[in-house]
Amino acid sequence: MKKLTFLFAALMAFTFANAQYQNTKIEVGQKAPELVYDNPQGEKLKLSEINNKRVILLDFWASWCGPCRAANPALVQFYKKYSAKKYKKAKNGFTIVSVSLDKAKEPWIQAIEKDKLIWPFHMSDLGEWQSAAAAEYGVQFVPQAFLIDANGIVIGKYQRAEDCTKDLEKLIAE
Repeated sequence: MKKLTFLFAALMAFTFANAQYQNTKIEVGQKAPELVYDNPQGEKLKLSEINNKRVILLDFWASWCGPCRAANPALVQFYKKYSAKKYKKAKNGFTIVSVSLDKAKEPWIQAIEKDKLIWPFHMSDLGEWQSAAAAEYGVQFVPQAFLIDANGIVIGKYQRAEDCTKDLEKLIAE
């Protein structure tokens, strides 16, 4: 009986711990909120313009985030694999839009270069945890990602970017 009680308590603790990391602000099926922020060159990027007939993996990260930086090599390989494919109802294909929760420009730029984040779309308001983009998307931890279809609809949300593979595969044109 003690084992059963312990097992139940452990399951409840795991469920509670996992629930605290669930994003409840963004729901699958809703229109992706607009983001308009500077890229590293100081030019404004607008999510809806990037999204125009393109599938997007919206990836929240930061240069100071160890798990983010550890995941970046796999994310680069993921981008290379999926950016070359054709997608249903997405004549402009697939890309990643990285949203940084950095507070200083130099570490952000250095991390992009060092990790060889080769996709062209990087944005930040340099607000760290006070980032307006993070607030808009309910981001309370990084890494965190959202898959947005070619019509601007959120079709998935993930604790790690590569967790979107199953959903992204469904969008690939045969």
